[in-house]
Amino acid sequence: MAVPGDPPNGAPDGIGEGDDEFRPDEYRSVVFDEDFVRAARLQEYSAEERMGEHARAVRSRSIWSGSGSSGHRDGTPSRGARQGLLLVLLIAAAFAAAVYMGLRSPYVPAPGTTAEPLAATVVPLAPTTVVPGGNPADLFARSPAADYRIGAAGITLPAVRRTHHFSESQIVSALSVAKDYLVQSGLDPDVLAGAATRPVRVLLDPDQLAQFDRSMTAPVGDGRHAATGWLVRFDPAVAAVADPRVRVSGTLAYQEISSQVLEITTDHTFVYAVRSAGGQPSAADGASLFTVRRELRMRLDREDLVARRAELASAYVMAGPQDCASEPAAGFRPLFAGAAPTTVGPAASDPYASGHPRRAAGLCGVLAPPTNPQDPPPAAVGPVSPAAP
Repeated sequence: MAVPGDPPNGAPDGIGEGDDEFRPDEYRSVVFDEDFVRAARLQEYSAEERMGEHARAVRSRSIWSGSGSSGHRDGTPSRGARQGLLLVLLIAAAFAAAVYMGLRSPYVPAPGTTAEPLAATVVPLAPTTVVPGGNPADLFARSPAADYRIGAAGITLPAVRRTHHFSESQIVSALSVAKDYLVQSGLDPDVLAGAATRPVRVLLDPDQLAQFDRSMTAPVGDGRHAATGWLVRFDPAVAAVADPRVRVSGTLAYQEISSQVLEITTDHTFVYAVRSAGGQPSAADGASLFTVRRELRMRLDREDLVARRAELASAYVMAGPQDCASEPAAGFRPLFAGAAPTTVGPAASDPYASGHPRRAAGLCGVLAPPTNPQDPPPAAVGPVSPAAP
């Protein structure tokens, strides 16, 4: 059956007939209307235009010429073309912005705070009576520390309530960091003997490590670099701990000082049984008690809470019995059993001498005499007295 449009005598010779079944329907769905012609990329020149010399039969249409009736023959873009180009530009700009924001986070972190240097005051306490000696257990039983707990059990956490910006769990975490610091800096046997500093160092803010390291390697009583401001240490050439069961009592308190920082205040008394470094450990009857009162102020921001560390802002330490003339910055030098009371004032300060002055010079306390727990409570540790002229 012939299809309209086929040659009257059939297909010419040489043309394959294998595609005959597709040819009748090949262009049946294409409608060559006016819009189709206007959208063509090739446009036929008019008869007048083709009469020119070297004129081509067709020309390529620019995307600026548009396809509707609003297009112009002079290449001016139509309204539709302009809208399409604007849409392309907007998409490109949005994509570029997305890539830029992906490479650079839009969130600017809060500016970090730098930890302040530690301000430490270490005051030796001179005895007013002969230093008693004996067995550590008996000494503790006859001292105000008779009811103190042993070791870390004496460092108890207070009841906790959330603050405006910190939850209960965050406050408990801060208090536990403070307790860890007290345990490592006041109870660790290696730290007390001057053989280790790392247990304390790892709990400090990184901004304070340089100051801490200098205090350990070159301690000086300048209010900034006293080793005994950071931790409890006995001069290994002078004293040793006679009983590892240190008696401890005190309090912990907290407060929110800003939306990002918690402040922990500690006030604890540590009582050690000590002996002469040259004596035998078995000679327990020659022990004496050495008392250290430490008031520390620590600050912890949110980053410190995660890293479990603290900034030690200030330390006020009183320790005795000691000779006021001794320098306690490097390590404590206790007066042992049988030592007579001393009225010698602090070491002389020479304003003309070079080097680092002892800024704590002139500070020396008086250690209240030991009493039996059954006796009336003794007077508090005596006030700090200035240096003798």
